Amino acid sequence: MGDYQCTIKKSVSVEGTGLHTGQHGTITFHPAPAGHGVKFRRVDQKDQPIIPALIDNVVDTSRGTTIGINGIKVYTIEHVMASLTGLGIDNVLIDVDVDEMPIRDGSAKYFVEALEKAGLEVQDQLREYIQIDHEIVLKNEEKGFEMRIVPSEEYVIDVTIDYNTEVLNVQHASLKHLSDFKNEIAPCRTFVFLHELEFLLKNNLIKGGDLSNAIVFVNRAVSQEELDRLATLFNKPKVKVKEGILNNLELHFPNEPARHKLLDVLGDLSLLGKRIKGRVTAFKPGHYANTEFARLIHKNAHKKTHTQAHT
Repeated sequence: MGDYQCTIKKSVSVEGTGLHTGQHGTITFHPAPAGHGVKFRRVDQKDQPIIPALIDNVVDTSRGTTIGINGIKVYTIEHVMASLTGLGIDNVLIDVDVDEMPIRDGSAKYFVEALEKAGLEVQDQLREYIQIDHEIVLKNEEKGFEMRIVPSEEYVIDVTIDYNTEVLNVQHASLKHLSDFKNEIAPCRTFVFLHELEFLLKNNLIKGGDLSNAIVFVNRAVSQEELDRLATLFNKPKVKVKEGILNNLELHFPNEPARHKLLDVLGDLSLLGKRIKGRVTAFKPGHYANTEFARLIHKNAHKKTHTQAHT
C-alpha cells in the first residue's frame, strides 16, 4: 500500500455479544474519505453521535478501553483498533448499535476476516506519521509496568508479561512487521485467572455468553464440584485443569497471552490517530498503562529532548 492512506471498498458487519455488558449487537464498518480517521457512530442514540477514536476521548480503562463524548460511550474497542492498524486501514466509520464491541472468541480474528472480505482501497492522500526522534519512557513502580519507545523507521512492538506465578510467569512476544499481524497476533485470545473470573462473576461484570472466549489460568487447587460448576459456565460437558490451564480451549501459541497483550498495546496506541515510526518495548502492559503511554507520546513525540515520566 506504500505510504498512502487506505479505507475499505465496501461496508461489512460483525455481530456478537459484548463480554462485559452481555449486549448482543452489530457493528458495521463503512468506507470513509482520506483524512477521516477512525470514528464510531452510535446509531442507536438520538442524533447518532460520533466519537472519534482518539486518546483524548478515552474515559475508562478498567476492563478494556472505553471512549466517550458527552456521556455516550463505546466499550472494549482495542481489538477493533488493532485489527484496523494491523491491516493498514486508516479511514473508516463504524456504526454501533449497542454499548460494547462483540468479543467473539476474545481475539481480533473475526474483525480481520470481515475487513479483508470488504477489501482495501488505496486513497490519494499520504499517511501522516508520528516520528519518534528521542526516547520516551513511562514507568509506574507501584503498578510495576514500564513502557518505552525509541526511534525506528519500522513500527516494532516487544512485550514482556510476568504474573509471578508458575502457571503464567515470564512470556515475551514481538511484532517486527505489521504484515505479520494477521497470522501471528490477531488470533490470540484474551486470558484471565480463575480468581479474577470469580470476582467478575460475583460482581456481575461478565455477562457475555458462555465465556468460551477466554483462556483461564488456574493457580490453585480446584475441587470437582467447582470444575462441574465451571463446565456449566463454559457450556461444556466437563472441564479439567491441564498444566495450569482450564481445558475449555486449546492454546494457539505457547505464548498466546503475551501475544494478546501485544494486540492490546497495538490497539490502544492506535488511539494516537496516526501511524507510529518507533520501537515500543512494554513490560507488564495493560489498558491503563497503554493509554497513559499514548498520552505521553502525544504530548512529547515531537520534542527533541529526552523525556521520562513517572506516574
